[in-house]
Amino acid sequence: MGYQKALLLFLGVLCTLGSCMPECDLGFNMEGGKCVDVNDCLKPLVACGDHMLCFNTHGSYYCQCQPGFTEINGRINVTGIDGQCTDDNECVSSKGICGHKADCLNLIGSFKCTCHDGYRNTSTNGHCKDIDECKDAEMQKQDLCGSKGACKNTDGSYWCKCAKGYTNYGNARTPCSELDCETFEAGSVPQYNAGLADLLSMMRNSCVALSQPNTSVEGKADGDALLEKLLTASEKVLSSVDMDTSEDMYGLLSTMEKSIRLIGPQLRGNLTKMGSTETDVEIAVQRGRSPPTGLVRLKTENATLDTDWTTAAGTGSYPGFAMAALLSYKNLERSVNRSFDQLQGFEKDDVEPTFKIFSQVVSVVVSNPSTHNLSHPVILTLRHLQDKSEASFVCAYWNDRGAWSADGCHQQHSNATHTVCQCEHLSSFAVLMALYPMDQNFALQLITKIGLIISLLCLGICILTFKFCRSIQGTRTTIHLHLCICLFIADLIFVAGITQTKPEGGCRFIAAMLHIFFMGVFAWMLLEGVQLYRMVVLVFNATIRPLYLFLFGYGTPLVIVIVSAIVRPEGYGTKELCWLSLKDGLIWSFYGPVCVIIFLNVFFFIVTVWKLAQKISSLNPDLSKLNTIKTFTVTAIAQMCILGLMWVFGAFLFRKGNIVAEYIFTVLNSLQGALVFIMHCLLSRQVREEYYNFLFCICARKKQRYSDFSSTHPSSSQSRGSRSGQNTGESQI
Repeated sequence: MGYQKALLLFLGVLCTLGSCMPECDLGFNMEGGKCVDVNDCLKPLVACGDHMLCFNTHGSYYCQCQPGFTEINGRINVTGIDGQCTDDNECVSSKGICGHKADCLNLIGSFKCTCHDGYRNTSTNGHCKDIDECKDAEMQKQDLCGSKGACKNTDGSYWCKCAKGYTNYGNARTPCSELDCETFEAGSVPQYNAGLADLLSMMRNSCVALSQPNTSVEGKADGDALLEKLLTASEKVLSSVDMDTSEDMYGLLSTMEKSIRLIGPQLRGNLTKMGSTETDVEIAVQRGRSPPTGLVRLKTENATLDTDWTTAAGTGSYPGFAMAALLSYKNLERSVNRSFDQLQGFEKDDVEPTFKIFSQVVSVVVSNPSTHNLSHPVILTLRHLQDKSEASFVCAYWNDRGAWSADGCHQQHSNATHTVCQCEHLSSFAVLMALYPMDQNFALQLITKIGLIISLLCLGICILTFKFCRSIQGTRTTIHLHLCICLFIADLIFVAGITQTKPEGGCRFIAAMLHIFFMGVFAWMLLEGVQLYRMVVLVFNATIRPLYLFLFGYGTPLVIVIVSAIVRPEGYGTKELCWLSLKDGLIWSFYGPVCVIIFLNVFFFIVTVWKLAQKISSLNPDLSKLNTIKTFTVTAIAQMCILGLMWVFGAFLFRKGNIVAEYIFTVLNSLQGALVFIMHCLLSRQVREEYYNFLFCICARKKQRYSDFSSTHPSSSQSRGSRSGQNTGESQI
């Protein structure tokens, strides 16, 4: 008994010292000597997963899916490690949750009801109610039916009842537009056969039917059937007879354009494509309460139209729709390949071209009533009837005067197969090919290229000869040297850049350089005439200082070009060649000085020949000096004839039909460098001697090298060594 009391006393001491603390169960904590429940949902290590709610219990917790979610195994209470919630698609599980006037959109954990057009969500339960568009304040601001339309409300929509003479083209919710059916009256366009009269009658009846007051929501129009009838009727017109007059053509084109403008808004689809044996058409229509925006591209077999809906709809009152159409005539070019109006900006200087239609005729029609000055130009790509690369093309339209005109249409790009046109107004369009009277043929091109290459080589030899042959140095040789330099540079620029018309600034620079150096050729030729005159008339000091030669030979052409460029800079460079324009007389800034130089040289040569005759008849003539002057005079006169006559023949090319002048001009122009080489080098005894000495030195050096090579090989045969010795001896001599 005493032992038990001692044990209890010992245990009491240990508990007092803290060694005997009671333990709480999982989910409880000791607070004030008692076990208290812990909120497990607040512990950071306890998680219920996505889309779950946590619920604490006495000593534990459990998880449930949030509203709008369902546990994948169908359980209600789970823990975070063995439960997973997935979204509940209310639009499927609760059909009709939004009612029949709205669309249900499932969201994560919820859903959304979107009312149909004509309905509005006016309650908290998500159900939609009809909007009375005819009385709604916001709708009335949009002028739903126009000034001549009566608005009638229906469940979820409305329709417009148009007054007589107005229509909504069979579209119940389109504002009423006025119809002018008199444009299809028999007397509105010339009638040349019964086919066009039938077409007009058909379109007038359709127009009158549209202009009658609506009696029901559904419209009476059938645009697709009417379009098919139009193409069938036009097929009869186009295949029966050709257009004999421009009035006939204007009547057909205008009738087709007005018919497409009437039919387009009646079409059921947004894009309609239809064709026949004579026509192809593609029509795009956009409807809505606000004008459409964006780009529009329409395409037929041989044409493409690029525009935008703003251009098609216009900036005026919006009728509730926008329409754009491209109509292509397959064989109409045979009938309208005549009657060309003045095509401003397409003249080839003063040469008048003839024209030929080189594409199918197309008509562009839009709902915009004002198409004479579009805010944004339309782009038309027209395919050529034949592939042709070397030709000039122009974009033209059929004007109200019954002729083709280029006003307001510009060519953006052209190749062998297509031409791209940019037009600031709408009508019927086509590509015209310009047939110029003078087209450079293959023979002339070949002569020019071969001749200029030969001339450049010959002029290069002339320049080296006059520069380095010391025996012929003098004033006249200096004149020949710089004449050849000017001609060499002019021919080189001609070969490289005469046809490089783009960019425009570069073409003008090339034309100015050609003007300077061709003028330089004639300036140095005039100096040669002056030098001959001084040699005959002046006995002593007949030379001219080089400074004076350079000032006149290069300064005079430079001054002429600077003045011409300041007065008329646009005259440098044409659409075809980088040369002086024949318009406004700028070409005479070149031909004028050339004619003056030729006239002065003729005067100097006549005086020179006359003085030579006097000296020859004198008692004591200096024969050596007279022979030199005579030779100089003959070559100078021949040179002037070649260079001067070349440009005289060129002047005859201002008019068509001079085939002989074309060939003479081409031959003289391309071979003038070779002719200068023959006259001043090959026909000169001193130059021939210099050539002979130069070739002899080259041959002698080759023999010397061969001899030195042979002497270094003693093992060669005896006969070869003998010949080497002989050759060495000759080279040493």
